[in-house]
Amino acid sequence: MPGLSDRWRDEEFVAAAHAWIHDQLDGTVSPVVSIEQTHVTDWSTVMRVTTRSRTRWFKANDPSMVHEAALTAFLAPRSDGRVPLPRPFDPETGWMLVVDMSPRLREVVAEERSLDRWPEVLEAYARIQLACEDEVDALLALGVPDRRLHTLPGAYADLLAGLDDPDPRLPDPSAVASMCDALAAYGIRETVQHDDLHDGQVFLPHGRAHILDWGDACVSHPFLTLAVTLEGVIAWGVDDVAGSEDLGPHLAAYLRPYAEAYELGPDELDDAARRAMRLGWVCRAINGAMPGDPAQTHTRLRMFLDGAG
Repeated sequence: MPGLSDRWRDEEFVAAAHAWIHDQLDGTVSPVVSIEQTHVTDWSTVMRVTTRSRTRWFKANDPSMVHEAALTAFLAPRSDGRVPLPRPFDPETGWMLVVDMSPRLREVVAEERSLDRWPEVLEAYARIQLACEDEVDALLALGVPDRRLHTLPGAYADLLAGLDDPDPRLPDPSAVASMCDALAAYGIRETVQHDDLHDGQVFLPHGRAHILDWGDACVSHPFLTLAVTLEGVIAWGVDDVAGSEDLGPHLAAYLRPYAEAYELGPDELDDAARRAMRLGWVCRAINGAMPGDPAQTHTRLRMFLDGAG
């Protein structure tokens, strides 16, 4: 039986994608020389487009993530140059082209054997979130999923109802509602939230961090992002060993712009972040649930319970 990823290799799709790429670039100073499909998952595909002057990357998403192109274009002018503007993009299909932004942080970390690049990424990312606090309605209008705190208890209940074997330790939705209320009480405004910010989504052209791959983004409490980024990635260090990296400097870098923007003391911000790090796994489980593939959902809910993969 064909898998979801097979649609990206379908001759009709590939021909249509190639035709669109040629239509966008041929006749410009950078006509297409070659196109290679380099990455295929159930939810997206990426093609390397070599032109006469530079490399570009084409991306197409599953309908559930078709908003990524328009969202990336929306964020670019609000990001202080940290999000590249897709040129061009199609808001209907979600197809987009972006210039090559190599190297990835993942390869840089492996070469440098250090996570010292992350604080810059986290501070820059927090400033993008703050820049979008007044843009919630616009973000939702683009199709970015609504994962604001008031939506999570009901979505969590629906998620558990769809699992054949939920962990019996998982709390009921009323407990999640109480956690949401406690986090909301700090008064930090909801905004864009990447929801899958890891070292494969960060690029360092000319040494300056850029954040890409906004397909999993949602509108939520900003600090929910810390679940994946701090606890799911950075805490594992360069050798993938749980708890091997001190999260303190990374969390401090992320919270620095919020300390400037809000009249909250260090202890209050730290407490809000710790609460959000737990609740963030609920958001990630809901937002990243794939039909017919409950394994990731179980892992994320286990992280919610235990803080360990």
